[in-house]
Parts: sequence; structure tokens; C-alpha cells
Amino acid sequence: MDRNNELLRLAQPPAQRGPGLAGRALKVTSSVVPWLIIGGLLWAGLFVKPAAVGNTVQPPVLEARDHLYGVAAPGGGWVWLAGSGGKIVAVAPDGRLSLQASGTGRTLQDIAAWDAQHGVAVGNDGVIVTTDDGGRIWTPASDVPRSEVANKLTRVRVAEGGRAVVVGEMGAILASDDYGASWRRLRAEEDVAWNDVALLGAGELRVVGEFGRMLVSHDGGASWREAAAPVETSLMAIAFRDARHGVAVGLDGVVLASEDGGESWRRAETGIHDHLLDVAWDEAGGRWVGAGVLGRWVSAPADAKTWSAGRVDERDLSWHTRVLPAGGELWFAGAGVGRWDGARWQPLVR
Repeated sequence: MDRNNELLRLAQPPAQRGPGLAGRALKVTSSVVPWLIIGGLLWAGLFVKPAAVGNTVQPPVLEARDHLYGVAAPGGGWVWLAGSGGKIVAVAPDGRLSLQASGTGRTLQDIAAWDAQHGVAVGNDGVIVTTDDGGRIWTPASDVPRSEVANKLTRVRVAEGGRAVVVGEMGAILASDDYGASWRRLRAEEDVAWNDVALLGAGELRVVGEFGRMLVSHDGGASWREAAAPVETSLMAIAFRDARHGVAVGLDGVVLASEDGGESWRRAETGIHDHLLDVAWDEAGGRWVGAGVLGRWVSAPADAKTWSAGRVDERDLSWHTRVLPAGGELWFAGAGVGRWDGARWQPLVR
């Protein structure tokens, strides 16, 4: 009977034919397929785990966009760099780079080391982090004195016995005697940015800051007096080669020298007007060295009377906030990071 009905249907004009067996099968299939697809997707989502294909791409430890404002030499040929985004980079003696767990995402402005195990870094929003395991893990310090106005900490200096002094915005001068575990304020808050501090031993501190201001303390910061500076230009850094002989540098190419422990200062001529941001005594080279904008360096012998100037590389006009003599070379850190031996500039990122 079914075969006869099918024959009769096929004999009719196409417009009058009803759906045949194939048509009905197609209709059933069309209605079922979407549900099969949905079911398959649900099953895959619940039970199929994605498998990694190839190697995971890891970002480089140091990128061209990184700004590393501080540099320290903890010993053993190692170098630590600290900067934007809380990044702390360790440079091994063979040049390998590794990223350390800084414990903060705040930009770090400076870093210092007491020895190969103990270090401290400071930065924006009053952040202070310390390490006692060679930099593998850095721990944020708690109960750091804060201002209600601004809290950028710009420089940290360390001395034997776990002593550290930090300076920054709103007159911040903070001290620690336990490798950075606890901190106290050495001077009342005021509307000035202190940019650097020198620790001369026996409680002698020298501080420089905005508008040519200079401070002297003979008792570890219990009392202070202003020192007269021959300029009103902001001073950015200060360093001493011994208890009496020091150099301070600042904006517009300013260089000051002292021969009485920072009690009085004279201006030295450099022949340049580019901003100078740091200065250091290079014991191995028997010279003063400074760093600044546009790849600038300055240098003078121990008496700090005759200064020469140049650029680490005529093709590199990066600004540098730090210069560190280490291993017979000079490390420059800032918008560009690298080593300079007096003739060849070796950037870490090309």
C-alpha cells in the first residue's frame, strides 16, 4: 500500500506533491542537527581541557620602555636595578638578567645594598621594600611615616650596622637602624623636596634639595642647621670621598665642591648647562663622575677643580638619574641603562 501511494504521489504535478520519504527524512535531520551541535559544544566545554601548543612566550626581563632610576652593587659582581612599576632587575656577573619579586607595583626611585644579602629600595607613595636573602624576595616595610600631602621617596643611602637614611617630598628625612625593618622621621614635615643625603659616619649627615637648600647635622639627625649654598638652583645629588671632601650637582650644570665636610661650598665651572642628576666618587679611578640629561657625563680629579664633560654615546641622548662606579666601569641608570668604560657604551637594551 505504501509503495502504491508513493507511485501515485510521484504521478502528480510537482506543486501538488506532498513530502516524500527523502523529504521527510531531511526535515527530521534538519530539526535534530542543531541540537546535536549544541550538545557537542556543551560536552566540549565541560569535559575537554585545552592543551598548550608550543612554548609560552615570556616577556623580556628588561624592555626599552622601562625606566630604571636606581642602581646598586651588592657585591660579588652583581648589580641591582630598580624602577618603573616596582621592577627590580638583578644583573649577574656574566650579564644574565633576572626579575626579582619586589613586593610592590609602585615605581621605585632608588635602591641600595648593605651587602650581598641585605638591600633596600624606595619609591612613590612612600613605599620602602627590603630584602635579607640576596634579593630573591623583597618585603614592604610597615608603619613608614607618611605625609597627607605627598610621599615620593627619591633617594636612600646606607651605612654599616643596618643604618639607612631616606629623603623625599614634603621634607621627608627618614631613618632606620635595623636594615629597614622600622623607620622614624628625623625632621618635621615641610614644603620642600630633599633630593639626596650623604652619610659621613659618626652621626654626620648632609642633605641637598630644591632651590639650593642644604642641611647639616652632626648628631645623626637630632638637630639640623642650614648651610649656605652659592646658588639657588635645585641640587639633585651629593657625595663625599672622605669626611671633608664632597661634591654636589644640580640643574643647569651646577657643580659645587666642599673641602670642610660640607660646611661651606664653592662653585666649579664645567662649561655646560645641561641638568646634572647624580654624582659619585670613583675610588678605583681616583675621580669624581657625574650623570645627567642627554647622555651627559662630567668628571674631575680628586680636588674637583677642573671638570671635563661629554656624552656616553653621541647616538644615545637618554637621561640618567644615577651613576655607579663598579668593576672598573661606570653604570648609568635612567631612561637608558648600560655600562661605560670611558670609550664604549654598552646598553643593556638595544
